[in-house]
Amino acid sequence: MKTSLFKFLFLLNVISFAQEKPAEVMSLSEYLGYVKAFHPIVKQANLIIHESEAKLLKERGAFDPKIEIDRVQKTFKNTEYYDKLNATFKIPTWYGIEFKGNFEENDGFYLNPESNVPDEGLYSVGVSVSIAQNLLINKRMAMLKQAKFYVQQAKADRTLMINDILFEATSTYFNWLKTYKERLVFEDFLENADMRFKGIKKSYELGEFPAIDTLEARITLNTRKLELEKARIKYIKSSLELSNFLWINDNTPIEIRERIIPDTNTMNHFDSYYQTMAENFETNNFENHPKLQSLDYKYKSLEIDKRLKLNLLLPKIDLHYNFLSETPEIARSFSTSAYKNGFSISVPLFLRKERGDLNLAKIKLQNTAFEIQSTRVTLKNKVEGITQELQSYKSQTAYTDAIVNDYETLLNAEDRKFFLGESSLFLVNSRESKLMDAKLKAISIENQVLLTKASLLNTLSAQNIQ
Repeated sequence: MKTSLFKFLFLLNVISFAQEKPAEVMSLSEYLGYVKAFHPIVKQANLIIHESEAKLLKERGAFDPKIEIDRVQKTFKNTEYYDKLNATFKIPTWYGIEFKGNFEENDGFYLNPESNVPDEGLYSVGVSVSIAQNLLINKRMAMLKQAKFYVQQAKADRTLMINDILFEATSTYFNWLKTYKERLVFEDFLENADMRFKGIKKSYELGEFPAIDTLEARITLNTRKLELEKARIKYIKSSLELSNFLWINDNTPIEIRERIIPDTNTMNHFDSYYQTMAENFETNNFENHPKLQSLDYKYKSLEIDKRLKLNLLLPKIDLHYNFLSETPEIARSFSTSAYKNGFSISVPLFLRKERGDLNLAKIKLQNTAFEIQSTRVTLKNKVEGITQELQSYKSQTAYTDAIVNDYETLLNAEDRKFFLGESSLFLVNSRESKLMDAKLKAISIENQVLLTKASLLNTLSAQNIQ
C-alpha cells in the first residue's frame, strides 16, 4: 500500500510537469554570437582600427603636394610702395628631397632692387636636398612608418580586447549554467521531500508511522524550500549578470526572459572546440600571440624613433638649386645660365638635447625588449599551470562522480529499508543530504573545469570561443 501511494503521488507530479510550457534553450555559441555582434565593448574595439587608419591617413598627408601663395601690398598717400606676389608648388618625396616650382611677380615705387623681376614675372623650377640630417630618415618618414606599425599593433590590441570581453562573457554564462543546475538539484530534492512528507503523513493517518516522523519530514521539507529559495535568487542574479552582455543592434540592452535557460549539455559542446584548440597549440610557440605581436610592433616603432634620434646628431645641411626663366612654356629656356642657389648649415655645438633624446629612445627600446621576454615566459608558465590544473580537475571529476553514484546507491538502499521498517527517517535524510552535497560539489567542479578551459583559451588568445 505504501509503495502504491508513492507511485500515485509521483505520477501526479510527472503529469503536472508535462503540462508546463517547455523552456527555450540558449546555447553558449548563440549567446556569444550576440556578444560579438552587438556588445559596445566589441564595437569599441573595432574603433581602435578606425583610429589607427585615420592616423595613417594623417601621416600620409605629409607627402601631399602643396600650393603656397604669398601676396603683400603696401600703399601710402596714394603711392604704391610695393605689390609682391609669390606662388609656389611643392612636391615632397620619401627621402629628404623636395621638388618645387615658383612664380614671382613684384612691382612698386619703393621695391627693393633685389626683388626686381621681368614685367611678365619670373618662373623657376628646382630642388632642395638635405645631404646629412633628414636625408635617409626624417620626422615625416618616421611618423608614416610608425603609423603603419600602429595599424598592425591596433589589430593585435583589438584581438586582445575582444578576447577579454568574450572570456568575461563566457565565464558569466558558465556561472549562469552552474546556478541553473544547482536550482534543478534543489527542485529535485524538494520534490522528494514533499513526496516523502505526504506519504509519511498519510501513513501516520493510517496509524503506520509515529507523529514524530511527520514532524521530521516537515522540517526537511521546509529546509529544502529554504535552500531552493536561496538557489532561485542566485539564479536570478546570474541571469541579470548575463544580461549585461546582451544587446541588440540599436545599442539597446536586453534582459534574459524567465523561460530562457542555459544548455545543460554545454560541457560536451565546449569540449569539442577546446580539443581542437589544444591540438593546434602543440606547435604554437607564442610568436603569433596578439600580446607579443603588439609588443613586437611597438618595438619596431621605437627602433624607428631611435634611428631618427641618431640621425639628429648629424649636422643639418640643406642645398637648393633653381632654374630661372621668363618663358616657362619653352623647356630649353631653363638653363644653367640663369639660376638661384644656396645652402644652409646648422649644428649645435654640444648636442646635449640630441644625445639626451637618443639615450631616452634607447632606454624605451630596452624596456620594451625586457617586456617581450617577460611576457613570453609569463604566457608559457601560465599555460603550463592551467594545464596542470586541468589534469587535477580530471581526477577530481572522476572521484566526485564515483562519490555521487555511491551516495545514490546508499540513499536508495536506506529508502527501501525505511519503508520496510528497518531504518529511520533521520538516516534517510542524512543520506539524502550527503547526496545533495555531493551533487552540488560535482556541479562546482564542472564549473571550475569549464572556467579553467576558458581561461586557457583566453591565455592562448583563442578569440572565437564557441
